[in-house]
Amino acid sequence: METLDNAVNTAHEAVDKISAATSQAAEALSEKGQQIKNAEKRMMDNCSGYIRDNPISSIGIAVAAGFLLSSLLSGR
Repeated sequence: METLDNAVNTAHEAVDKISAATSQAAEALSEKGQQIKNAEKRMMDNCSGYIRDNPISSIGIAVAAGFLLSSLLSGR
């Protein structure tokens, strides 16, 4: 009976450790996700500002990127 109690206690300790590690991993992933969202928002704000300040250059960049993508995807 004592052996069974020891096994049960050991299993509970292992589950508690795994649960704590999983919780820490989920918290870290949530934090990284928030950091990525913030970085995305900053980049979008920067791009919007650049487009607003330089509309002609922005159109030129878009046309060049479209031409480049078209050339790459057509396989010529």
